[in-house]
Amino acid sequence: MLQMSNHYEPEFKKKIVHLHLEEGRSLKSLAAEYNVSHASISNRTSQFRKECLINEEAKADYNYMKENNKLKKQLPELQKENEFLKKRRHSLRRKSIRGLSIHSKKQ
Repeated sequence: MLQMSNHYEPEFKKKIVHLHLEEGRSLKSLAAEYNVSHASISNRTSQFRKECLINEEAKADYNYMKENNKLKKQLPELQKENEFLKKRRHSLRRKSIRGLSIHSKKQ
């Protein structure tokens, strides 16, 4: 594997870090896909996190990536829940159409 040394463009390094932090891609998959060592990606990610402590723009970028990754992880579960609720609502409508009371009437 190649090292992510200084001969890589800064944009390439940033792209790898973004794929790891924002997309949630594993270091192993990125190393294999881009032919860069696992350690180089890890080191560059650590450097970026340190940079976030002193650079407000980098910190905002990092916070955005973390939030985006968190939301991407939540999305499949919320989609499942939404589909379940749609099916449940449809099922309840079908029962009321057949004349079955699903709600108790208040007096």
